[in-house]
Amino acid sequence: MANVLRHLPELEGMELGYIQGILKDMNEEQASLFAQVYRARRKDSQMILILTLIGFFGFAGLHRFILGQIGLGILYLLTVGLCFIGTIVDLVNYKSLTYEYNIKIAHETLSLLAVSDDFKTNNDAFKNNKDA
Repeated sequence: MANVLRHLPELEGMELGYIQGILKDMNEEQASLFAQVYRARRKDSQMILILTLIGFFGFAGLHRFILGQIGLGILYLLTVGLCFIGTIVDLVNYKSLTYEYNIKIAHETLSLLAVSDDFKTNNDAFKNNKDA
């Protein structure tokens, strides 16, 4: 059982609890690999807050682009954050927007590592059969 705070000390709140649930069944090596990939891909809620605030100065929607929501980013850019109302709503909900994105990234990371483990297992089996 891996300790989430040892691998990802920057996590807090709901994200911490969610990632702890993911890491509970992993050994230290798997948890370390997951943490490296997840840390590189996750977004910080403070960065999303800053990008949302920039929306009030003519660049609305930057936070949506960073969160992978390209369509909404373009819509916000063309409509000045849906006449600032969407930007204000996103200012209130910036933590939940970040949390949802990071949970999606956590699942993608798990899938990536599972595929990597399957590939490694199949490759090792192939090598063993080839050597025999």
